[in-house]
Amino acid sequence: MRFSATSGSRDVLDATLVHPGLVAEVSADRAIDHGGIFRHPLRFQRLRLDVTKVDVPRFGEGPAAAAG
Repeated sequence: MRFSATSGSRDVLDATLVHPGLVAEVSADRAIDHGGIFRHPLRFQRLRLDVTKVDVPRFGEGPAAAAG
């Protein structure tokens, strides 16, 4: 999976997966350009203190990943 630095940019950002301690809600869309790069950044919405990390599927797993 690759992420672009800004819309229209060919600079690619490295993704670093980290050990989660808190759950955050983000907004995102599924816009991917021809090179397979996500076109729009994620936007932080809020911390989800009502959800724990065990309630959230790992990156790339779960029903949302299967539907994608």
